[in-house]
Amino acid sequence: MPYSIVQPPFTLQFRDMVKKDLIAYGAWFHDSAPGRIAELTEAVKRTPGYESWEPNKTPESLEDLGRWFESQVETRKKGDNELEETRTKLTFPMDVPDEELTNRTFSLAMDIGMYFAQVVLKNLPGTRWDQPLGNKKFADYGQPVIMGFGTVPLNPVRVIVTNAYKAASKQRVDLRRLY
Repeated sequence: MPYSIVQPPFTLQFRDMVKKDLIAYGAWFHDSAPGRIAELTEAVKRTPGYESWEPNKTPESLEDLGRWFESQVETRKKGDNELEETRTKLTFPMDVPDEELTNRTFSLAMDIGMYFAQVVLKNLPGTRWDQPLGNKKFADYGQPVIMGFGTVPLNPVRVIVTNAYKAASKQRVDLRRLY
């Protein structure tokens, strides 16, 4: 069975969402995590060389997962309209990349972010979920984040998306080291 791309029932434009929808998104995110991690596990295990990978929530499990993810990251060419829309939103002129991650890659990043969060929560005492709803200017506004590292939260999905961009530019993804 092929990998099923995640379909959040929300826009994911967090700053534009009302608090009621953000809270519903948080609930959807947490409720979806077990199924999404199962989807991820099947995709990994269907890949030759990764058949024995187990989502056992250990930091060591992140080593193979990171290598696997590197091999899965894909990009697509942006359309002219998409490029122009990005340029019009810029405060200062700058080069705009003509490629973007594919929907499948974003979906894998969300699934891996969910799993990465489980590893952190299980192995780092004092960590817990939170969902910042106070300041719309906050980078992680409305998104599930992990607290317990002082005042700076960890947004596991954002961290994995950032690593997807690294992989797209042929840089190594080391999830174990990131942990």
